Amino acid sequence: MTDPSQNSTAGDGDDTLRVLPTGKDEGPEPDLDQLGLKDEELRELYRLMALTRRADLEATALQRQGELAVYPPLIGQEAAQVGSAFALEESDWIFPSYRELGAAVVRGVDLVEYLHFYRATWHGGTYDAAAHRFGYVSVPVASQIIHAVGYAMGAKLDGVSLASLVYFGDGATSEGDFHEGCNFAAVFRAPVVFFCQNNQWAISVPVSAQTVAPIWKKAEAYGFPGVRVDGNDVLAVFQATKEAAARARDDGVPTLIEAVTYRIGPHSTADDATKYREQADVDRWAELDPLKRYREWLESSGNADGSFFDDVEKEAKEFAAKTRAGVISSEPRPVSELFEWVFGGELPPHLARQRDEALRFAGQEGDGPDA
Repeated sequence: MTDPSQNSTAGDGDDTLRVLPTGKDEGPEPDLDQLGLKDEELRELYRLMALTRRADLEATALQRQGELAVYPPLIGQEAAQVGSAFALEESDWIFPSYRELGAAVVRGVDLVEYLHFYRATWHGGTYDAAAHRFGYVSVPVASQIIHAVGYAMGAKLDGVSLASLVYFGDGATSEGDFHEGCNFAAVFRAPVVFFCQNNQWAISVPVSAQTVAPIWKKAEAYGFPGVRVDGNDVLAVFQATKEAAARARDDGVPTLIEAVTYRIGPHSTADDATKYREQADVDRWAELDPLKRYREWLESSGNADGSFFDDVEKEAKEFAAKTRAGVISSEPRPVSELFEWVFGGELPPHLARQRDEALRFAGQEGDGPDA
């Protein structure tokens, strides 16, 4: 079978970092010494991908049943997200866009709190971003790139050693924020990993209509390394990200990683992908399923057996069920929160009046911070 990732962008060539075989008995065995992963960590990567997929499917079902306002499925991109987030140090920061549920799982973010954004009850989510080093959901395309560069620059000025990793899609590389972020990080040596999940589609616009040059090669214009990695190969993603994060932390050198993958589902639950892409393309990429591919290698290499996968499947079902129950039982947020965290002291009189009127209208008198 031909690997579709070889033909995803004009002029790519065969410069893709790949560790796992693309099929049974295809390609050399991974160099585990180079990866530096222990046996239990190899299994943990699969476990996190399995939890992510089950939670992603559950979130999609919750939206279809009216419990979420909208949701952007990530099925097919589990290796790109889990492999990259797993490669970071605990002190490193992640700045997501709107499709990074997998990275949130790796960082231990409570998915009920994460999904408050998609339930339309709290902008960005209710989790503690600082506790997880995981920024809030950012929908405006490429805006989170500026956030990541700014945070990395601030850490550098404070003398704190860390890397910030920012996720974005292929469509974001057409935005000015992407280019400004790359240029600023290069000039001021901000410790940033720019992680592009090239899933081939920016809603209905194919990557071929976004760029002529391969995305990873855009790094050359800014004077820092670019890497193209098989985004469905969790070990290759881990390796590329680990090396890039170390460069950022140790030398202040940014890296642009292009993880070539595919968005198996729609752009969001408000999208009908059948209107703009061929099912045959989806089917070809489905054959490169990152979970199936990694599972086959774990089994053939003797790193995991059937009982392990049975246990993971059971845990994933329970994980999804717990998320579902939490989302369905979550109550609306207090109206008074609309007026908090803007002023250090008391609200100005005109805003205090507005708050009191809003609370009375909502029947929540006495819930305000000054009550």
